[in-house]
Formats: sequence, structure tokens, C-alpha cells
Amino acid sequence: MPKIIAGVAIPDSRIVLEAEQLVRDTESELLYHHSNRVFLFGALSGQRQGLKVDAELLYLGAMFHDMGLQPPYVSADERFEVDGANAAAAFMRAHGVNESDVDDVWDAIALHTTPGIPKHKRPVVALVTAGVEMDVLGLDYDAFSAEQRREVCAHHPRGHDFKNGIIDAFACGTIHKPLTTFGNVKADVLSLRDPSYVRLNFCDMILNSSWSE
Repeated sequence: MPKIIAGVAIPDSRIVLEAEQLVRDTESELLYHHSNRVFLFGALSGQRQGLKVDAELLYLGAMFHDMGLQPPYVSADERFEVDGANAAAAFMRAHGVNESDVDDVWDAIALHTTPGIPKHKRPVVALVTAGVEMDVLGLDYDAFSAEQRREVCAHHPRGHDFKNGIIDAFACGTIHKPLTTFGNVKADVLSLRDPSYVRLNFCDMILNSSWSE
């Protein structure tokens, strides 16, 4: 029987078990437990909204969503979200997953730091972001019962000073490619953690473009 946490059945297919092992072997403990909580809070959000979602795809999206912060998946010039999405897609294709499901998980990971869009997309996309927003930002915190929060964190603890730990993880994964933070929330991370970081300004780019008028 699959393990159940806070009323959520954890999928236990071969691809899920291999994904879990890969993430455990690749990511820090902080990111590994964070990714599991993203799945659980995303699934609980789906239950509350009455959304039907493929639990296996939701799990893969949640588990890979921060893989782009970690070697060997960090590229030199892509957003970390894209690196994670590409890692998930390659993993899924190696397991023979059909392309429509690969696309769902790719979008879920690539869009998970783009507020306001994922909630209008397919359930896998919407719920990966819902899980991330709950675990990192505490959005809809009170929509989850105290018992749900306690049980999720009992199995996958936040650990000491998770708030600063997750910011540090974001910074470490992006500090070497600051241009990839333009127009997304990781610009705020580098502004906090890197004294040399200079934020690109969209209006400056327009006004200083090669166009004469």
C-alpha cells in the first residue's frame, strides 16, 4: 500500500521511486524535504479545490522543481527553472513518458516562480506552484489545517531557519548567472545576498535600445 501523509497517498511507481532517489542523491536535505512538502501541499490544495490531477506527474514536477539549482543540472545561461524543467523532461523521456505529460511537468517547473499565471493553467502546473507558494511564502497558510501542516512537516521537516536556508539555496544557484534573474523573483534574492548585484531595469532597456525613437 502507498504511504499516506496528511491524507495524501504518495505514488509509488518505479519512475517515482527512481525520481525520489535521484533527488535525494543530488539535492541538499533542505531542498529534498522542501520538494516533498511542495508535492504534499500541492496535492492538498488540489483536494480543496476539487481538481483532478495525476499524482505521479505532480510528484515529478514537485521533486524536480529546484533541480536547476544543483550541479550537474545548472547551466551557464538558462534560468534555473528552465534547467530544472529540462532535467525533468530528460528523466521522463528516458522512462518512456508520453510528450504531453512531459510538457505538463516542464511547464509546471518552468513557471513555478512566475506569479499569476500557473493558477490559470492545467492542474499539474497550477498545483506545483500552489505547493511552492505555500511552503516558501506561506500563501493560503490558514486554508490548510494545523493538523495537515503538522503531519506534512513531521514527515518532511523544515529544519532550523528554513527561511534563510531556502534564500541561500536560491542565491547559490543563481549568483553565477545574474542576468537570468531579470524579470523574475530571483532578482530579489540576489539583491539581498549579493552586494555586487545590479538589477536590470526594463525601462532603461527600452530607453537605451538601438531604436532611434
